[in-house]
Amino acid sequence: MNEPENPSKARPDTGAALRGLYEPQGGVRAIFGAKTADYVASRPDYPQALFEALAHECALPTQAQIADIGAGTGLLTQGLLARGWAACAIEPSAEMRAACDAQLGALPGYSSAAGSAEAIPLPDASLDLITAAQAFHWFEPRAARAEMLRVLKPSGQVALIWNDRQSDQALQRALNDEVFGPFGGERRGALLAHEDRGQVGAFFGSTAPRQWSWPHQHALDAAGLRSLVFSRSYMPRPDSEAGRAAAAAVDALFQRFASGGEVLLHYTTVLMLGRPAAYA
Repeated sequence: MNEPENPSKARPDTGAALRGLYEPQGGVRAIFGAKTADYVASRPDYPQALFEALAHECALPTQAQIADIGAGTGLLTQGLLARGWAACAIEPSAEMRAACDAQLGALPGYSSAAGSAEAIPLPDASLDLITAAQAFHWFEPRAARAEMLRVLKPSGQVALIWNDRQSDQALQRALNDEVFGPFGGERRGALLAHEDRGQVGAFFGSTAPRQWSWPHQHALDAAGLRSLVFSRSYMPRPDSEAGRAAAAAVDALFQRFASGGEVLLHYTTVLMLGRPAAYA
């Protein structure tokens, strides 16, 4: 029997186009390995309301077993552990995973492993929840769905999570217009084309995920803002000619928008939660 029709299947595979642009440089894991320090220094965490929603909506037991896919340096993983849940950080970049281990390795319930959404190194039916924060755009949706259904318990769910930059904030607009636009190149264009999340439907299949959102914010000093910019996958290396020009543009923005030695960036944290439909 064929799988039920899903309107998202008619969409162009913007995810494949995005991932393909990184293959000549060794793929995404190679790109993010070089950006680990900037990631640690600048990326925002997640609001407590998110973890409260997960606890309530998933009815997670105290010792819930969770895999955080594309965990990076552990920004979401740390919040999961703080609730008393056991969280395994699954991350393909060795450098990112090492940073996560250094940050969280001493915490109860923590573990990590090399892997991806399409190859999760955990036993069948072993997980109460799978999370993926700022990572879904790197997934191949159908392969990820099959793999996650393999490792989830019968009642297990998947939480897709984003910290979306609030584009109507003056600082965010300036970053887009004066830094990310001029220096992000083709790879930024491919990421923007994929940000409508059109492949979410292909991932969940006939299941419609539930959705929540909360305001969030993050303060950065001058070095932090520069690190935030260079943590983006599409930005040039800081030591390149383009990178030095981008850094000068970022520093000028900091001088324009800073108050009390910091800038405040506003985000909307988005949660899509559900259990993907099984293949027919």
